Amino acid sequence: VFIYLLNIVAVIGTAFALNILFHIPVWAGVLLTGSSTLLLLGLQKYGVRKLELLISLLVFVMAACFFGEMSYVKPPASDVLKGMFIPKLAGQSATGDAIALLGALIMPHNLFLHSALVLSRKVPNSVRGVNDACRYFLIESGFALFVAFLINVSVISVSGKVCTGTNISAEDAERCSDLTLNSASFLLKNVLGRSSKILYGVALLASGQSSAITGTYAGQYIMQGFLDLKMRTWLRNLVTRSIAITPSLIVAIIGGSAGAGRLIIIASMILSFELPFSLIPLLKFSSSSTKMGPYKNSIYIIVVSWILGLGIISINVYYLSTGFVGWLIDGDLHKVGKVFIGIIVFPLMAIYVLAVIYLTFRKDVVVTYIEPVKGVEEGFGGEATGEGQLPYREDLADIPLPQ
Repeated sequence: VFIYLLNIVAVIGTAFALNILFHIPVWAGVLLTGSSTLLLLGLQKYGVRKLELLISLLVFVMAACFFGEMSYVKPPASDVLKGMFIPKLAGQSATGDAIALLGALIMPHNLFLHSALVLSRKVPNSVRGVNDACRYFLIESGFALFVAFLINVSVISVSGKVCTGTNISAEDAERCSDLTLNSASFLLKNVLGRSSKILYGVALLASGQSSAITGTYAGQYIMQGFLDLKMRTWLRNLVTRSIAITPSLIVAIIGGSAGAGRLIIIASMILSFELPFSLIPLLKFSSSSTKMGPYKNSIYIIVVSWILGLGIISINVYYLSTGFVGWLIDGDLHKVGKVFIGIIVFPLMAIYVLAVIYLTFRKDVVVTYIEPVKGVEEGFGGEATGEGQLPYREDLADIPLPQ
């Protein structure tokens, strides 16, 4: 589910970028995004490093475009800092958009991907070697999330500055009341000029492709490492992309760009609601001595991570309950319809909350920690001989790891 939702976002984002740059209809852009699967398949045979390089280049292009627009608009630094550290939700559907932004930034699949990518390094099977690998990958993933955070800050700052400008037209002010990925490009063109629209389109294209590649790559780890579903690489990529293209194409044909924009928000919100089902097991796993041995989280990391995790879960549960109740009360449905919807949805909400509670308090005493080979104490860059390497993972045999 994580991967299919992410691919929906990537497909629509790429379709919007093609519409902005080449005036291709959104529905046709959705169909063309399937060709990105061929790009991924062509790169996979060269190994994980080439994929990482491509993703880094795409992120660099995306960041350069958004930061370029931000330097041109020059939003007040005091207002940007105030918005970052003083929570404030105002306007229609602001809470839902914030939830969607949370799901888009901390995507559930990345929690698995960042952890699994440690296996793509040649790590000596020693306490020091594993600790070094974990430390370097913590820095790497932290830097990636920080760059993603800065990109989101620049996007929101540019949009906020443009929409609160004094010289904005009535038409653009109407766009600001319901801003989507596609309408934002026309807004930037009207206020900042055509070059800004092109920069935005290039950044959106890079964002869509990087999301598609990381999503498909995460799907390889999840389907093989967790679900033990072994499929040929080309077939898995084709199935994943086809399932994502189908609903995107239907919405794009029926609802146009506005409907596709709303689908991105809905998919991102669902990703946020799914966060507990990847975050809680990961926190419990990494804090368990039976799973991690001497590599388990320290007490400080456990406390801080659980506080942040429970905060995210609380926000999701609060919005899920209050948002639905508010819609049910203020909606235009007939009373009978409201009753039937309530009968269906309220049990599903209860199941969601109970599932989160079950995951939180479920005990797992199965010991999976493997003792390192004694006498092998080389660092992350050292050489480990023979049995000093990490155990062979048959479930990841066809994933491009370093040779």
